[in-house]
This record gives sequence, C-alpha cells and structure tokens, in this order.
Amino acid sequence: MAIKNNSQTWGSLSIGLHWLTLIMILSLMVVGLLMTDMPNGPQKIQVYAMHKSFGLTVLGLTILRLLWRLFSTNPDDVPNTPAWQALVAKLTHGALYVLLFAMPISGWLYNSAAGFPLKYFGLFKLPRLSGFDPGLKELAGDAHETFFYILALLMLMHAGAALKHHYFDKDNTLTRMLPWLAKKP
Repeated sequence: MAIKNNSQTWGSLSIGLHWLTLIMILSLMVVGLLMTDMPNGPQKIQVYAMHKSFGLTVLGLTILRLLWRLFSTNPDDVPNTPAWQALVAKLTHGALYVLLFAMPISGWLYNSAAGFPLKYFGLFKLPRLSGFDPGLKELAGDAHETFFYILALLMLMHAGAALKHHYFDKDNTLTRMLPWLAKKP
C-alpha cells in the first residue's frame, strides 16, 4: 500500500492518522467521563494531566492531518454516490475537523481560566490562553462538554454511514479506510 493518497483510495499515512486519532478520541472520551468521579488526590491529578496531554496530541495530529490533506490528493467520491450524500459527507468531515480543534482548545482554555499550569507530558509548559477567570472557566467547561456530545454524535453518524455503505450499498467507501476488508479479485 502506498503512503500517499490517490484518486481511488486513501494512502497508509492517512489511514494510520485516521485510526490513531479515533483510538485517542475514544480513549479520551472514556477517561473524560470517568475522571471527574475520581477521588481527589495525586492519581486524579495524574489522570487529568495525561488527559490534557493526549488531548493536545489530538490537536497536533489534526493539524498534521489537515496539512497532509492540503498537500496530498484526496480520493474522488465513490462512483454513483448521490450528490446529497457526498455533500453530507463533506459537511460531516468538516464538522469533525472543527470539533477536533474545538475540543482541545476549549479544554486548554478551561485549564487556563481555572489557573492551572499546563505541561505537555511533563516535558514543557504551554502558555496560558487566559488569566484566572471563573466565568470563562465555566463557559469553556460547558463548551468542552457540549463539543463532546456533538463529537460523539457525529462519530456515530460517520461510522454508521461507513457501515451502511459497506453492508447495504456494497461499495468501497469503508474498504478505502480498511483495505483488508476489500474483496480480492
């Protein structure tokens, strides 16, 4: 499999970044839901720190993915895809990218407004996006939570559409992202 995308399929770099991002997002979602109920203490602080660092990693991966999309060919729409489905797919992908930026930035803003330092995996300190501000903290926290639910919904729609294409339409939409599912000639 080629590293680069072509007009028919995604390349191994795009596929790898897609699945790595998914694994990280799912992990962040589970940890994000569970960590708030942890008892206060050093372990909770460590879990929060890791959540923040992995969230920032998703931000970095998203930037990398967008740069790759700008410099690499993107596959054409699958033949016979109705125009409305192609439009919905493009809008959904766009919204997913917006949320992959909005989630970590809202978390970073929440952390900044709460007055906590932010260290990337304990290696270096990141700048604050704001000073201590309880009102902004609440706004950023609410945004982070709302973005979570919207992201979860869009991810379910995205996966559902891929499965529909694979099992009902029997086209190669899903196999372009999971090439080992493709039927061998």
